Amino acid sequence: SSSVMNISEHLSCPLGFGHYNAVDICILETVVIVLLTFLIIAGNLTVIFVFHCAPLLHHYTTSYFIQTMAYADLFVGVSCLVPTLSLLHYSTGVHESLTCQVFGYIISVLKSVSMACLACISVDRYLAITKPLSYNQLVTPCRLRICIILIWIYSCLIFLPSFFGWGKPGYHGDIFEWCATSWLTNAYFTGFIVCLLYAPAAFVICFTYFHIFKICRQHTKEINDRRARFPSHEVDAAGDTGHSPDRRYAMVLFRITSVFYVLWLPYIIYFLLESFRVLENPALSFLTTWLAISNSFCNCVIYSLSNSVFRLGLRRLSETICSSCMCLKDRDVRDPKPRKRANSCSI
Repeated sequence: SSSVMNISEHLSCPLGFGHYNAVDICILETVVIVLLTFLIIAGNLTVIFVFHCAPLLHHYTTSYFIQTMAYADLFVGVSCLVPTLSLLHYSTGVHESLTCQVFGYIISVLKSVSMACLACISVDRYLAITKPLSYNQLVTPCRLRICIILIWIYSCLIFLPSFFGWGKPGYHGDIFEWCATSWLTNAYFTGFIVCLLYAPAAFVICFTYFHIFKICRQHTKEINDRRARFPSHEVDAAGDTGHSPDRRYAMVLFRITSVFYVLWLPYIIYFLLESFRVLENPALSFLTTWLAISNSFCNCVIYSLSNSVFRLGLRRLSETICSSCMCLKDRDVRDPKPRKRANSCSI
């Protein structure tokens, strides 16, 4: 009980009402953060290994952005080790302000990279469907790498003013006391981020996916009309080689984008309300923040369940690991290590 009380002394427990409830909520917060940290790191490491071991995934140009998102989400999990270790090792509060600023900045930059990658993926699929003949000339590996570099640079710059006292970059659910009491949000800085990041990314995604599914719907209607007029296998073969693979892949990416905004929308709404001093609720702050951070693990689950090529690569990776473990076990059985003869001293 003394260790639990020590945890409660070093944590800001926004959901607690009374001492015992505060202790219980502190333990709950710790479990949530530790579990999310483990799931994010393990899930994104799996995605990265599968992409490196499955050559078919590299045929998609969006694999550049998917891998970038996986690395960004992996760094989110690694950076979440900061509050995790502070919870488990009873942080003393030394340089708490600097730790809080750096942690909030890193989390904001990494999620900005994910949001920008989702917008770029939607543009890539839009070009693949609207301009299939000139797509390979427009989207080249060199241009993709330049685009990814620009995404990282832009994400780092847009949150940089927070270090100079102009508002909070957007991290709530404060584990550190200094973040909750001394580092306040600013309405102008929040509007700055919304206008230069959230709103443009959401507009691009809505515009591109609206036209993608509109074009795919028209293409499906044309195929059905041709089948009705000319019920032959040649028409079916010609129609099936159209946009159906692009449509299926666009659906996978649309699911990832939809889940991203579903998990991030409460956080963005609370961020705006708190910045304009309309609502300040520590419980909502904690819940919306870590709900948004949980998206770093949800991307792995959605992609593994929706993409057949990814599932094939994951199965081959697991088979390779299992076969290597079996080989080591068989080797130990065939060539057992000689046991050391015990003497009186060892006994």
